[in-house]
Amino acid sequence: MPLISLKPVLAAALAERYAVAAFNPVDFNSMRAMVEAAVECDAPVIIQTSAKTIREYGHSMLSSWMHALAEDAPVPVVLHLDHGKDLEMIRKCIDTGWTSVMIDGSDKPFAENLRITRQVNDWANAAGVGVEAEIGEIGGVEEDIVVAEDDAGLTDPAEAESFCKELELAAFAGAIGTAHGYYRGTPEVRFDLIEEINRRTGVPMALHGGTGLDDTVYARAIELGCAKINISTALKHVFIDSFVDHKAANPKDYEPLSYVTAQRQALRALFAEKIRQFGGAGRGAALAQALA
Repeated sequence: MPLISLKPVLAAALAERYAVAAFNPVDFNSMRAMVEAAVECDAPVIIQTSAKTIREYGHSMLSSWMHALAEDAPVPVVLHLDHGKDLEMIRKCIDTGWTSVMIDGSDKPFAENLRITRQVNDWANAAGVGVEAEIGEIGGVEEDIVVAEDDAGLTDPAEAESFCKELELAAFAGAIGTAHGYYRGTPEVRFDLIEEINRRTGVPMALHGGTGLDDTVYARAIELGCAKINISTALKHVFIDSFVDHKAANPKDYEPLSYVTAQRQALRALFAEKIRQFGGAGRGAALAQALA
């Protein structure tokens, strides 16, 4: 089916209290594995490109890959821009086939964040594209974005409420104790913030820094209003390790496609595991029919 906007996909997930897995692709092979895993699990999925990935391949190539992969999938697939900070890049994503964009103005004062988010919101609404926005900088490293622990700050629920009332968002990202990258210790996830922000805004929340959290954290966050969970770091490790492991097991194998296949199978297994973990399995076809 055609690529789907983020808004109805997350609205359904919030209403039914599951989360849609959001994965950051590296190339066509990882995109293909994401869609294959979603079809295997009969689940919606979010393919979210980073600014770095767009700079590597270009808007047109990434968009064409995803539109082709989604067309043959019987489940909803969203093409999303993750942590967009460049307004020109965001505008081009909207114009070249992305069905969702994130405008990350979390490093700016509230009024400036609201102003640029409203601008993106206007562009996106005119094109039927969903928008994710953020208040409160989420710590850690995500692609080229580095936020030190001292600079990261928890989201103020009152500010979140005021912000969301001014906009039509598909997803709201808040700083609730998670961080990008692997955790060095046990994160103190602020479930009380998730609950209060969701109660005040009613907007599906996006949980960033999803790699490394345990099942109980995922389950509680989803129950309280997180409808999108991002996985990037785990993907990077499997992407590299699958090549290394295949070479170790097959030292004389110089057929490139055997490595590509081994990598896709390893990635697909990771993606299917996360989709099931977040409760999205078995919901894809019904949602596709509802959105048709």
